[in-house]
Amino acid sequence: MTENARAALEHLRDPSRFQWYLIPLLLLVIYVYAAEVERRNWNVFFAGLALWGMDWFNEIWNALVFHFTQRAPAWGAGGDSAFQILIGLNAEICLMFAVMGVAAAKLLPPRGTRLLGIPGRWLFVLLNSLACVGVEVLLHRAGVLTWDWPWWQEGFPFLILLIGYAPFFVVCAVVHDLPRVRAKAAVVSALFAIDAAALAAFGALGWL
Repeated sequence: MTENARAALEHLRDPSRFQWYLIPLLLLVIYVYAAEVERRNWNVFFAGLALWGMDWFNEIWNALVFHFTQRAPAWGAGGDSAFQILIGLNAEICLMFAVMGVAAAKLLPPRGTRLLGIPGRWLFVLLNSLACVGVEVLLHRAGVLTWDWPWWQEGFPFLILLIGYAPFFVVCAVVHDLPRVRAKAAVVSALFAIDAAALAAFGALGWL
């Protein structure tokens, strides 16, 4: 087991580390989504939730990487946190991705847009994924995001881009563009149902 993984495990779901600033952060997230509900902007509302649901999916398999290797997750959440939910996910990261989903949905270019011959939706996925990888590199250099595998490193960022972030923005765009609100709700509900079932099952087994 790497030292980074050991350090993250020491604080895993430790309630004594709770900090009150999480409460206003949670309220800000609720406000962001409530504003979209008020506007009946279901495209952005469900697209934001879809991205957040994909982050949960990634965080679960990342925790399973650690469980089955007993060495390290693909990424670990280091540094101080008010609550460490999973080995690679703390409460602050979780709430950040909830807001990021809405922000990403609002950045979607108009349907049919092309730039240099590239469809706008694919350019949206690429540019946002690259931006997120750049932020992760900075967080890694700051020591608050840990990478302990050679296939998940600054010098080999392709998996971080293709697996770590591109699916977030693909799902965000797909859900945004679904023609019916019922279809959007169905996809998001299915995604969160998978996340909840995985958390419950793997958590009960002690794998998370």
